[in-house]
Parts: sequence; C-alpha cells; structure tokens
Amino acid sequence: ENCINRVVQRGLQFKLQVFKTASKGWGLRTLQPINKGLFVCEYAGEILGFAEACRRTQLQTKTDNNYLIAVREYTSNGQVLQTYVDPAQVGNIGRFINHSCQPNLFMVPVRVDSMVPKLGLFAASDIMAGEELSYDYSGKINNLSQRASQDQFNTEDVPSKPCHCGAPSCFGFLPYDRSCFES
Repeated sequence: ENCINRVVQRGLQFKLQVFKTASKGWGLRTLQPINKGLFVCEYAGEILGFAEACRRTQLQTKTDNNYLIAVREYTSNGQVLQTYVDPAQVGNIGRFINHSCQPNLFMVPVRVDSMVPKLGLFAASDIMAGEELSYDYSGKINNLSQRASQDQFNTEDVPSKPCHCGAPSCFGFLPYDRSCFES
C-alpha cells in the first residue's frame, strides 16, 4: 500500500481541466506544474479484440473525434502482446488528451493484478500550469532521427486524420494502426 512504485494504482493526483481548443476539439491541460517523470493519469477505455478494433477503425472518418489506441509490447521470447483501447463510450479524462508530434507525456503499459495493462501517462518533460497535455499516439516519443514524409506512413486507401499539433516537426496527420488496413 505504501510502495512508491504504485503510482498508477493511486490514480489522478493533479488538477486537470478539459477545455475547448482552437483547432483540435476538446483538450486537457494541467492547472498546476508537473515534474518530469511523474504519473499524470491513466488512459482508460473499452478493451477490444483485434477484429473489433479493425472494424471500428475502418468505420471512422477524417472528422471523427475518437481515436483507438493500439499498444504493442514485445517480450524477450519474441511474443507480441497487443491491447486495443477505445475510449468513445467507456473512458476517463485521459480521452481528452490530444496527439502531438512533440508530446509532453509518454505512455507506459502497467499490469495491476491482470494481464490487461492499465495505460499510464507520465510527464516526458516538466509541464507548466496551463499547458495542454499531449502524447504521441504512435508511441514514438521524439525517437525519429529525421522528419519522415507523409508518404512513408500514409496510403491512399486509408482515411488519415489531419494533425493540428503545430509542432515544428509535425507529420501533418495522426498515426494509425496499419495492420487494420492490410489484407
């Protein structure tokens, strides 16, 4: 109970506020400073199987404000654990966190008495009061050595959603789970 490593289990510890952004719909900002490395909140939603995640993803349009998260964990024996989370109907305050190509949060799958992970969002840098919270929906937090072109990630048959993060290194569109569009 007093273990310092149980930050996700303790839940939300910061004052956060849902607000209307200029170009991204709803967003989430902190009302107090958050130090780098601290747990901010959980990204919660309905846990889906691969087939249902693909079905819902393929039904989405460029203007839909929902985003399904695909989390892949790679084990030492080569196994890939996949978790798909849809916050549309079942979610928490984390569903209002927008994507950024230069995010201030990163996601860590944390298992608490279950094989299904909780998706913890942690501060990737010091975050000032009033700053919008964001994470990279692809899971790649500032780890691309050079700016990739849209053609590397986008195909004509996939309804890509435009990115409005405004970062200097913005890719111009939101990442998506390509596996749901492969035949």
